[in-house]
Amino acid sequence: MQEKSAKDNHNIIIENRKTMTVSGITDVDSFDEKAVCLYTQLGELTIQGRELHIDSMSVETGDMTITGDIWAVIYGDKERKGPLSALGRLFR
Repeated sequence: MQEKSAKDNHNIIIENRKTMTVSGITDVDSFDEKAVCLYTQLGELTIQGRELHIDSMSVETGDMTITGDIWAVIYGDKERKGPLSALGRLFR
């Protein structure tokens, strides 16, 4: 039986819809004050809201803390775990 490392896990903790901690991040696609688009161990993840800020991010552990008014957490394609090429985005 193989043990999964902490980097292979994906967790989300939302506190009072104001602070969000996400683990298992493999890449950040884009971010602005209305949306943060990420790739996790389990596929795409989009956080939508208002006045969103990335407070901290660790490349080593794949953890991120986001603050602001969190309105939605949306999972996308489970199979795609990395960024698309520019051509791939056109045909998405």
